[in-house]
Amino acid sequence: MKGSLLIIGCFVAGCLLGWSGLISTLVIVDSDSYSRYVLYLLMFLVGMSIGCDKKLRDILYSVRPWLLLVPLATIVGTLTVTALVSLFISRWSMAHCLAVGSGFGYYSLSSILITELAAVSLGSDDAAELGVVALIANVIRELIVLLGAPFLVRYFGRLAPICAGGATTMDTTLPVITRYAGKEVVFIAIFHAVLVDFSVPFFVLFFCSI
Repeated sequence: MKGSLLIIGCFVAGCLLGWSGLISTLVIVDSDSYSRYVLYLLMFLVGMSIGCDKKLRDILYSVRPWLLLVPLATIVGTLTVTALVSLFISRWSMAHCLAVGSGFGYYSLSSILITELAAVSLGSDDAAELGVVALIANVIRELIVLLGAPFLVRYFGRLAPICAGGATTMDTTLPVITRYAGKEVVFIAIFHAVLVDFSVPFFVLFFCSI
């Protein structure tokens, strides 16, 4: 939760600094170039963190076929619900709503990707707004698991907080999932997060290009 609050705090601080006019008078910022470089660095760090973690590699080597159903359920369920919700949203198209949903809780990566990729079809201002929506929506998804894990386990089963957590289940939400769903699901939670993490760039790119 502290990480999520820090992300939101940095975002709010950036907005306030931009609105103050200090940035425009002190330095000329090429936002498109900077966001692209940040995106490249973020993708590199994600790949490095997955590739260098020996525990994750051991988990992937010992995968059982049925475990694939958990991340599949997360992806299919998220996109299905997002598509249904998009029918009641006139501001954005279904494809753009699905791009937001494709963050699967990975707010830092999805918001940057959407801001960059959606600029082609929406323009930079609307793309930035959609990136903010992705940031807030995916942070809320993480907070739902952090605060509602006991409820999810009680009424929907031990795998529910894993599916709800999306890409966060191998880091920020793993402790609360372990506490309320049991240590037995740690392996599933980490494997689930690795696959969902990996799918985020592909789904966001696909839906932003429609």
